[in-house]
Formats: sequence, C-alpha cells, structure tokens
Amino acid sequence: MTQKPLSVLFVLTLLLSAACASGISQQARSQVTYSGNFSVLQGRPSAHLGQVVMFGGKILETKASPTSSEITVLQLPLGTSDRPQDGDRSEGRFLLRSVQFLDPAVYRTGLLLTAVGRITGSEVRPIGGLDYVYPIVEAIEIKLWPERSPVYPGVQFGVGVGSGGSSGGGAVGVGVGF
Repeated sequence: MTQKPLSVLFVLTLLLSAACASGISQQARSQVTYSGNFSVLQGRPSAHLGQVVMFGGKILETKASPTSSEITVLQLPLGTSDRPQDGDRSEGRFLLRSVQFLDPAVYRTGLLLTAVGRITGSEVRPIGGLDYVYPIVEAIEIKLWPERSPVYPGVQFGVGVGSGGSSGGGAVGVGVGF
C-alpha cells in the first residue's frame, strides 16, 4: 500500500472519529448560556428563565401527543462525549418538552439522553408525597444514546497489517487481549 492511500484513510478515520466524538452539535452547544450546577438551577428555576442549558440524564417517563412531547428526566452528570454517566449521582429531575412528537417506544424508560434547551419555567409535581419543583427545559436539540452492549470477560484476538513507509517494507502483527 502506498503512503497516499494510507494518508487519506487516516484523515477519513480522524474525521469520522471527530463526528462521533460529541453527542451535541457545535451549533446547539454554542447557544448554552448556563453552565452551573443543576441543583442551583433546580433550587430557583425562575432566576434562570430564558437561559440555555445542556443537561443529561435517564428517561423516567415519556408522554407524547400529536403536537408535543414531555420527557421526565433524572439528571445525571455528563461524561465523555456529553454522554450521561449512569449511576447514583443525580442532582434532581427536570421536564424536557418538545414541539415534536417523540415516540415513547423510542424515548423509552431507562435510556440515556443529553439535551440542549431553554429554561421556560417550572412545575410542581408530587414524588412520593413530596412536592417537587421540576425545571422545564424546552428542547433545542436532543441526543438519545444507544444502549451499551454488556462487556463479557474473555480473550480477544486481533490481526493488523502495516506499511513500512518509503522503505517499502511491510509488517503483520497479531495481538491478544484479556
């Protein structure tokens, strides 16, 4: 294999990796005006009306009608690539609203999402006899994350082929992973 096709292949791989690196588009990300803690916003949503946020979490419930949808989300901290870190470190809940129909079979309970949206108010709803204040986020962009495949312990094998560059040499490698 010559150097030019390898360079093209490398650039294409780099571009594809960059495209997949983030869950939220740069256009939506550039609109974010609030980057503080969720718990601060949840404590006083009215003080943050109109601000654009980027939050993520786990879907608790999705309600849809032909003209709008509402997703109840358990907030989770964002990790790499803006993916929520599934765990028990939530700072609360929020309501994510959209003027689009979001199918509850697609946006189903337990899936993770990341959203950019505008704070438009709050709503009080009961949770186990407690009145809870839900910030309302009007969606600008939503990234629904695919479920991760379970990791199975075991042995993996790999084979690679390389080019020696200008010397014209080649190489073959075999690897074993545990």
